[in-house]
Amino acid sequence: MKPRVHRNLHVPLPETLHDRLRAVATRTKRPATSLARQAIEAWVDERERQAVHEAIATYATEMAGTSADLDEDLEQAAIEHLRGRRRKQ
Repeated sequence: MKPRVHRNLHVPLPETLHDRLRAVATRTKRPATSLARQAIEAWVDERERQAVHEAIATYATEMAGTSADLDEDLEQAAIEHLRGRRRKQ
């Protein structure tokens, strides 16, 4: 099994933010580096989700009304499904 590679990142923090981070670390009995890593990961995850959302929204806007737009029969079936009705065939 390949060992996990960690890279270090030096992030200068204002004293007040550093103090707040240390206080949370002490209170939760977790290393400050672990808390910082978790916060950075959550921030990056959110940026990635936001980028995907924006790409989908842009694509949907650009394709609206074109042949790539949602099939009308499929759209109606989805609406009926969400409303809990069975579609008549």
